[in-house]
Amino acid sequence: MNAMQISEYAQSLYRAHGGRAEAEAAQKARACEEAGNTGQAEDWRAIQAAIRSRRGALQG
Repeated sequence: MNAMQISEYAQSLYRAHGGRAEAEAAQKARACEEAGNTGQAEDWRAIQAAIRSRRGALQG
């Protein structure tokens, strides 16, 4: 997943879940890791980080 896709997913997830978006991304990453889908888990961790940085910008 490229940086633009990560940003778009992060934005969509934040719109859908608000303050819970980061936790949702973390949950999806854990589920992927448990299923052995390390590539997808990395994508979800990147989405989680993008949400965290976006939240920081909005709160700062």
